[in-house]
Amino acid sequence: QVQLVESGGGLVQAGGSLRLSCAASGTIFSINTMGWSRQAPGKQRELVARITSGGSPNYADSVKGRFTISRDNAKNTVYLQMNSLKAEDTGVYYCNVAGGAPGLGWYDYWGQGTQVTISS
Repeated sequence: QVQLVESGGGLVQAGGSLRLSCAASGTIFSINTMGWSRQAPGKQRELVARITSGGSPNYADSVKGRFTISRDNAKNTVYLQMNSLKAEDTGVYYCNVAGGAPGLGWYDYWGQGTQVTISS
């Protein structure tokens, strides 16, 4: 059983910062991609950022230059540093972990989500 425990969400004023964390626990192996997606009220879930096992990140255009994704492979943890937050960054942020290996199977786990609210 694998659990993704997210933390760091909350309420902050526009222009402020938050740091999200997501730790994967349980029997997990060969993590490849770790990332964050978000879902605003009335909108579809969208990818915010992801990072490969080799540390290569990519970002949604809307957050480039403001958000930074990083990971600690020893702790199976992914972080999202969010700066210069805007009202449109409001939403539920979901952690995602994907990986696996030939012969052992492939997986794609999601966290429960953490609320981020930006007041203008």
